Amino acid sequence: MSRFIFPEWTETLKKWINLLVLGAPVYLVALIAYGVTPEAIRIGYQPDQPVPYSHALHAGELGIDCRYCHTTVDRAAKAAVPPAATCMNCHSTVKKDSDALLPIRAAFAENEPVRWTRVNDLPDYVYFNHQAHVNAAVGCESCHGRIDQMAKVYQAKPLTMEWCIECHKNPTPNLRLAENVTKMGYVPGPHEHEDVAKKNEVHPPINCSTCHR
Repeated sequence: MSRFIFPEWTETLKKWINLLVLGAPVYLVALIAYGVTPEAIRIGYQPDQPVPYSHALHAGELGIDCRYCHTTVDRAAKAAVPPAATCMNCHSTVKKDSDALLPIRAAFAENEPVRWTRVNDLPDYVYFNHQAHVNAAVGCESCHGRIDQMAKVYQAKPLTMEWCIECHKNPTPNLRLAENVTKMGYVPGPHEHEDVAKKNEVHPPINCSTCHR
């Protein structure tokens, strides 16, 4: 009798419905599980760059301050990406004929930007202000890891909403004296975290509009 009421093709439809009803929770769990893996949140993301620039050499061995290249990090929302002219301040004489530096010399000669590939890249719907964090005395390595040990830069921290909110709820462990913000491997003195938090009146908001504008 049911075949007269429901055509045969509905049997196939019922199988798909059962599959979706039973499979959806499994799929959802798998999707959530994948969403917190290092691959999904890009921990370890390490793209090739037009020039094999080594932070381990420049920031580590040579001790060049982060702000020499990222000039606006403490006075603008975005940290400036260095133009070829910044590189040529040294490399007009240091390894000036190196084949590896050919893209730098070409960009400088043509007054074009170097096409660096962004490593720590937040979604377009997320607003992040470098100036606010640096001036609150959050150490660079809190978000970027030990850049001074990276011959090739990679994303060291998850940069997820949960990760950011946890810091906003308790920023004190990431604070240090202003003169030590760019120092890597820095060990704060006794009570330095707490003293800086009190002095700078660090009370970061956790409302949605802080990051989603």
